[in-house]
Amino acid sequence: MDNNNAMPLMAIESKIIEVLRTVYDPEIPVNIYDLGLIYRIDVDDDLNVDIDMTLTAPNCPIADEIFIDVKTKIEGIREIKSAKINLVFEPAWNMDMMSEEAKAQLDLD
Repeated sequence: MDNNNAMPLMAIESKIIEVLRTVYDPEIPVNIYDLGLIYRIDVDDDLNVDIDMTLTAPNCPIADEIFIDVKTKIEGIREIKSAKINLVFEPAWNMDMMSEEAKAQLDLD
C-alpha cells in the first residue's frame, strides 16, 4: 500500500472478522464466523474484499437475509471500497468447522 497512513491489511482483516462476528443465523445463537461459515476472506491492495461463505444447509430459508447482512456490514467498514460475497457449498459445512467457543456455547464439546 502506498499510503503510509493506511491501515495494514491484517488490521483490515481483523476488522472484517469482528464485523462478521455480529452476523447471526437467527436459528442458531452463534455468529457465522465462529460457526465456520466463512471459508475465505481476501482483501486486495485496493481494499476490495472477496469472501467465500456457506450456510448450514443449502435450503436455508433466510439465506438472502444473512447474505445481505454480511455484504452491508462489510461495506460499512470505512476503509473497504467494495465487498463481493460468494455463496459456496463445497466443501459442505459440518459441525467440525465450528470454533471451540461455538461448540462450547452450543454444548457440543
